[in-house]
Amino acid sequence: MDYGEEHAESIVVDLDHERHRYMYRVVKRVFDFVASLLGLILLSPVFLIVAIAIKLEDPKGSIFYSQIRLGRQQRPFKMYKFRSMIVNADKLLKKLADQNEVDGAMFKIKRDPRVTNVGRFIRKHSLDELPQLMNVLLGQMSLVGPRPPLPGEVVNYTDYDKQRLFVKPGCTGLWQVTLRSEADFEEMVRLDLEYIDRRGFWFDLYVLIRTIVVFFKPNGAY
Repeated sequence: MDYGEEHAESIVVDLDHERHRYMYRVVKRVFDFVASLLGLILLSPVFLIVAIAIKLEDPKGSIFYSQIRLGRQQRPFKMYKFRSMIVNADKLLKKLADQNEVDGAMFKIKRDPRVTNVGRFIRKHSLDELPQLMNVLLGQMSLVGPRPPLPGEVVNYTDYDKQRLFVKPGCTGLWQVTLRSEADFEEMVRLDLEYIDRRGFWFDLYVLIRTIVVFFKPNGAY
């Protein structure tokens, strides 16, 4: 499927339409709840293996990492991940700010010195994101949707960028299964708004299937 640039800077989210998609939101929530609950149960051996690997590399560090993110309508919540960086990673961010390799309101560098050896592996295969199934179970996130940004990133958003916050954030989305880490901020916003414009049960299912493929055949995460 070709996600061309014809949608760039042209998508305006129809808020009235989104507010009245009651049936879609109900079906999506039921599916999210059941799928996240089953995922937490079935993937518990993977959780255990990743947890042991993180502890073996850094016995003093925590297994999980939580961070305040902004969800639908900029509501703050605590998002969970497996820790893939050294313990004081947040404190080192300011020192690395001048090495940012993407334009726009997000930080990303390919060879981030804060990422651990185990962290590189679990990031490559998106295993670090698995604890977000708990956020989905709690209703803070959906399986599919725009990634929840940091409060400090949203400060620099334009009104156009803020459209990606009109819907519930997700564990995976259109840009993760296409460009992933190769996407800059503008491309991420474009693909998120394209997802919102096209989203529905079958399109969500398509993104989830593509996400499963990414687990086994990584597409450039770092």
